[in-house]
Amino acid sequence: MKVLMFGWEFPPYISGGLGTACFGLTKQLSKKNVAITFVLPKIKGEINNAGIRVIGGQNYVYEEMEEIKKSAEFLEKEIRVSSSLRPYLSFSTYKEYLDQLKKTEGEFNFIKEQVETSKSLSRSQSIDFSGDYGDDLLSEVTRFAVVGRLLAKKEDFDVIHAHDWMTFLAGVEAKRQSGKPLVVHVHATEIDRSGENGNQDIFNLEKYGMENADKIITVSHRTKDIVVNKYGIHPDKVSVVHNGVDLDEIYQYDKNNRPFKRDKIVLYLGRITMQKGPDYFLEAANLVLQRKKNVRFVMAGSGDMTRKLITRMADLRIADRFHFTGFLGKTEREKLFAMSDLYVMPSVSEPFGITPLEAMRYNMPIIISKQSGVAELLDNVIKVDFWDIHKLASSIVDVLEEPGLTETTESNWEILKKMDWGFAAQKVINVYSECLSRR
Repeated sequence: MKVLMFGWEFPPYISGGLGTACFGLTKQLSKKNVAITFVLPKIKGEINNAGIRVIGGQNYVYEEMEEIKKSAEFLEKEIRVSSSLRPYLSFSTYKEYLDQLKKTEGEFNFIKEQVETSKSLSRSQSIDFSGDYGDDLLSEVTRFAVVGRLLAKKEDFDVIHAHDWMTFLAGVEAKRQSGKPLVVHVHATEIDRSGENGNQDIFNLEKYGMENADKIITVSHRTKDIVVNKYGIHPDKVSVVHNGVDLDEIYQYDKNNRPFKRDKIVLYLGRITMQKGPDYFLEAANLVLQRKKNVRFVMAGSGDMTRKLITRMADLRIADRFHFTGFLGKTEREKLFAMSDLYVMPSVSEPFGITPLEAMRYNMPIIISKQSGVAELLDNVIKVDFWDIHKLASSIVDVLEEPGLTETTESNWEILKKMDWGFAAQKVINVYSECLSRR
């Protein structure tokens, strides 16, 4: 089976959990004789990672001007979006951004502008991408749709698979060009990121991709419920495939060599943005430190709330016990997991949440929010409501004082064995086969 797959992250081009999930899944698909061409917006050259062919959209040129014109004009007709796509801002920051945008630019149809711009481009001009989540994200999403259309004419494949909303337009364009079935993979929704008052443009793009897909994969039943109830998708169209964990590589680390030998280390690892609940982690840390002094809290990651939390940390006067690391690469992440004593994921709305499973590989107790997809799979871990900082603080103290309250080493591994990416890969293959049998 041959799959044309579109994504926005893939190691070493990674910004977070999306890239980790794409790598874990595709590696196992490849082992099951699925040939994957994975398309990113931008890479250096062409790489082969774990037997997966990875190509960059920037390698394609506007060699068929009529194709880009047809693609952009169709998008303009079918779905109207403004230029205000910003994926990872807090609600208050995002509202300020939208208000400023309306004052300075007004509302306009960006895709129409793409059509006009394409007319002035030379036939040999490359399609440019930054490959991140910057200010030019919408135009990159639109150009990626053109790449999808061009690749559909050139590549040999059976199924199209698009990961998250940034790639849905590319997937739909590839389907329109080739007639091949499209699977869209929902790792998160705008409802998760921003709540009921999120970005309507992103919501529209997500809904458009879901409606045009042959099948939809969600990473949890929680996410499926959102897709069905908020996006109006029939439940029979949606298959749940939980994320997995890679058990192949465990970082060997001697905790006796770690800094702060006399202190316990409590870890938060993820984007420092509203969806992930870092502010609740900070407030709970302050409550814990009022009861226990030999504890250090580590917040690993980056995001739009970082400055706000640093200021709050200073106001609480816990800077000597609360540490910010910034964004970490794979090796640094694994080392931090290995040296920590407790992992906390206080997400406000988490479609799945791979990091608790990664922490469990190091026989570490975990505390997760009830508002997470991974909570569907973990029956015997501590779960708290994200907003209940007093319960979270008490749970942290209880675990640090009585580690036996959480999963034992043996049961952790038994759970993880059932969450290997190989199981997820087989379920995805079943979705592919269902699409092809219908065709």
